Amino acid sequence: MSQAKLGDLVRVHYTGKLDDGQVFDTSRGREPLEFRLGDGQIIPGFEQAVVGMTPGDHQIVRIPHEEAYGPYHEEMVQQIDRSAIPESIPLELGMQLKASRDGQDPLVLTVVEIEETLVTVDANHPLAGQDLTFDIELVEIAG
Repeated sequence: MSQAKLGDLVRVHYTGKLDDGQVFDTSRGREPLEFRLGDGQIIPGFEQAVVGMTPGDHQIVRIPHEEAYGPYHEEMVQQIDRSAIPESIPLELGMQLKASRDGQDPLVLTVVEIEETLVTVDANHPLAGQDLTFDIELVEIAG
């Protein structure tokens, strides 16, 4: 049976957990995740874990934050004037806003504090700074 290698299109089932055991994402109960190894579509540590697996293989891997969503950067937490956000948007803690940037992908901001005139937003990925544990099963090497 062949092993997954860079360039292969693979399908995997996975469950991702935080250090406290909380599941933050899973493919169980839906279609397996499909991606091409080496295309950079998923976090590096996950991709590296799949390389060398054969269909039917199952493993649990711990991925340090450096190989996942990177470190948490305090400087990516900013306060903005409430007036900069359209009044039609009812702000709630934890909601995500998209900020447009000239010629770049939109920046996703999470609302972490709401005051009368200021809103504090965090541009870090919600899993930044977290080491992650994945239970991975290689379902298929599709090509």
